[in-house]
Amino acid sequence: MTAHEPPDAAPAVAYDAVVLAGGAARRLGGADKPGLRVGGRALLDRVLAACADAGTTVVVADPRPTARPVRWAREDPPGAGPVAALDAGLRHTTADVVVVLSADLPFLEVATVRRLLTALRSSDAEGALLTDADGRDQPLVAAYRASALRRELAALTAAASISGSAERSGLTGLPLRRLTAALELTRVPDPVASFDCDTWDDLAAARARIREHGHVLDEWISAVKDELGIDLDVDTGILLDLARDAAHGVARPAAPLTTFLVGYAAAQGKGGPEAVAEAARKAAALALRWADEATPEAPSDAKPDAKQDAKPHTASGAKPDAKADTTSGAESASGAKPDAPSSAPGPDTAG
Repeated sequence: MTAHEPPDAAPAVAYDAVVLAGGAARRLGGADKPGLRVGGRALLDRVLAACADAGTTVVVADPRPTARPVRWAREDPPGAGPVAALDAGLRHTTADVVVVLSADLPFLEVATVRRLLTALRSSDAEGALLTDADGRDQPLVAAYRASALRRELAALTAAASISGSAERSGLTGLPLRRLTAALELTRVPDPVASFDCDTWDDLAAARARIREHGHVLDEWISAVKDELGIDLDVDTGILLDLARDAAHGVARPAAPLTTFLVGYAAAQGKGGPEAVAEAARKAAALALRWADEATPEAPSDAKPDAKQDAKPHTASGAKPDAKADTTSGAESASGAKPDAPSSAPGPDTAG
């Protein structure tokens, strides 16, 4: 697997998550962006997998099927913009720290969220956010102190009311920079995890990247685990080595069958990664023993079928293992050996 922390490790900080998934996707022609798939998984589900250890996860959008249960919220009016959506989602959270994410981040991982939480915990900042490849702030890939968000949301609402421009919540149409500009922020550079899919070209680039040699296996394993609802994080190197040994030492179809049986055995024992590793070790040792039996042993000096009572060479040079039932009982006058291969040279001359 990739070098991220296992999903069952405790996060650096207890947190809730708010995922904004109700945008208009104008640059995608109004397509259902959260439902677009990268690596066989909806973009929204990929983001939800990265924040799976949140205490509460609120998705601000109209309800839809998702890979894991979430709480739904909606800004008022729908489509009022990211600040109004954040305010609507924040109302359903109770943790001191809130991770705020957009629903179009194909490369967001558990490790990314943990890194943001750690950056926030280890500083006096009110928020920790990613910066993209060009160094631009990405406020929708960030961890914030909830009290700071609530303070600034209240201030924006009050300012809108005083100016007479309030529309229902007073936050409609406001850009996120109006909110984050008042916060003390720390920044975490990450050009990959901050990549979002705003255009069809972005989507094509994301789909191509996960199929590159260095990414495809990890992406596939993550997709399968997500599809099957498996949180177990194992060392795939052990399983690949086992598959290799089974394929080479036994037969090619033995590779997938053996790895399946290892997983089944570990599941029956209700074990974690250690149980998988132990079952894989046993199966790999068996495959190696199986292969060893197929390796011919070094031949001994004596021929296995030599008869113990074979007679010594005769004067004519016949070998002891010459066939005993030859009718002549001795070499012919030409000196040809009874067991000479058919490809041997022509008959020897007498004497």
